[in-house]
Amino acid sequence: MSYEAVIGLEVHVQLKTQSKIFCSCATEFGAEPNTNVCPVCLGYPGVMPVMNAEAVRKTILTGLLIGCEIARFSKWDRKNYYYPDMPKNYQISQYDLPLCTGGKVPVPGKTIGVTRIHLEEDVAKNTHFDTNSGVDFNRAGTPLMEIVSEPDMRTPDDAFAYLTALKEMLVTAGVSDCDMEKGQLRCDCNVSVRPVGQKEFGEKIEIKNMNTISGVRRALAYEIERQTVALQRGEKLQQETRRWDDEAGKTSVMRTKEYAHDYRYFPEPDLMPVTVDDAMLAEIRKLIPELPEAKRQRFIQQYGLPEYDAGVLVADAAVAKFYDEAAGQSKNPKAISNWVMTELLPKFGESKITPAQLAELVALIEGGQISGKIGKEVFAEMFATGKAPAVIVKEKGLVQVSDTGAIEAFADQAIAGNAKSVADFKAGNKAALNALVGQVMKLSKGKANPKLVSEILTRKLG
Repeated sequence: MSYEAVIGLEVHVQLKTQSKIFCSCATEFGAEPNTNVCPVCLGYPGVMPVMNAEAVRKTILTGLLIGCEIARFSKWDRKNYYYPDMPKNYQISQYDLPLCTGGKVPVPGKTIGVTRIHLEEDVAKNTHFDTNSGVDFNRAGTPLMEIVSEPDMRTPDDAFAYLTALKEMLVTAGVSDCDMEKGQLRCDCNVSVRPVGQKEFGEKIEIKNMNTISGVRRALAYEIERQTVALQRGEKLQQETRRWDDEAGKTSVMRTKEYAHDYRYFPEPDLMPVTVDDAMLAEIRKLIPELPEAKRQRFIQQYGLPEYDAGVLVADAAVAKFYDEAAGQSKNPKAISNWVMTELLPKFGESKITPAQLAELVALIEGGQISGKIGKEVFAEMFATGKAPAVIVKEKGLVQVSDTGAIEAFADQAIAGNAKSVADFKAGNKAALNALVGQVMKLSKGKANPKLVSEILTRKLG
């Protein structure tokens, strides 16, 4: 019997706000443990939460990005549970009236439906040592958006594509930095297996707290195989929560799955509901940027880029912005793409080069003032100092030699000193010309115009 997987993802995204969702504590990452805290996010008795309006706006913006229906009225609920990471013993979240419902995320060849997007507060971070554990409440109260997908994915690659597309959109819109190493994007995977052709879902297994997109793909591949083998053996699966061990490459049981009623949801009495009017929606709609897929297609059409180049450039919002500005100032957008992808991309965050400077460098090469080889030398100096290419060329005397008289003198020296290459060329070995060109470039210290060098040598050799 053949089996297929049914996959749904719950993606948790920390929103890019300066302060926490219900208090004024900073959301910065990396502060000393338990320093960005106050009575509100520590759950002291008698304190009152105050809603962060920017967190609401960014959640609504996300809903608009993927075509959700925005609720004109939504409320807050208490999700009750006892665990060290939640000082109040409940989490303020949204249960039956979320901010956003519906929507779709396009991936290659299909779209993945979204059930809902709701807003809640993040919990503290637990760190487990050999003999004890510590809790850092700096993260507690950070605005956390949960995006719940429909069970529309069938393969680990579908999940990988969905997470990648979602991350690109959120970063482009400034909703979140989605730095998974900082816990700004985390994912719970719901996966079941059923016989091909069966409409009913199999028993749902949740893989908790995934923190890399590639890890999600590996964990799903393992879990699908594990469940399929179990069913083929006639075993009965039960709903449960599992953890992923990336080093071991397998999942293991954490606990049997809780159901919604286990959390005893009830309306949050200390917060007013959220109402969204036309004016608020209109203001948020103005913040919708050009999304990655639209940008990819524009780069292909406007700048004549291959699909591969466009995909690489758009994968990082900052890189895409840099390229767009540089290409807009250049007569050769493909050359700009080559420089960005091969020279700039590996160390983009360290570069002092501006888009205008890169466009100027390409123009110097295209205009024959410097060679491509010298261009790389100039680029390295630009990268380190931030100086304009023309300034570097002048300071270092790197202007390309296009004086035919000077090049002819170098060519004569190369011909006189390389009798074998000359003979090989005259015997029909066209590749021998490259050796002579190399000698001229060496004599000119790399400054001779390679095109003129080739033309002059060819003429002199008959």
